[in-house]
Amino acid sequence: MSRRTHLPSGLSRGLDFLIDADWSPQQAFAVFELLSDLRARIWMRYGVELHELIREQRSPSTDADIDDIEGGF
Repeated sequence: MSRRTHLPSGLSRGLDFLIDADWSPQQAFAVFELLSDLRARIWMRYGVELHELIREQRSPSTDADIDDIEGGF
């Protein structure tokens, strides 16, 4: 499988996680619901901390100020 898939984690290498091609739609939905429930439980417990981490990761770094560049353009 050479096709690259964008993952929410941003990981671009590692072991592939294979999903059985013979799953029924009901089986796929059961796993989807399980993961949704897990995500909800994690958010209920760590929501404030996760929100802060997400905010830190998405905000520009303090080093990105263009006024700090010596010599100008």
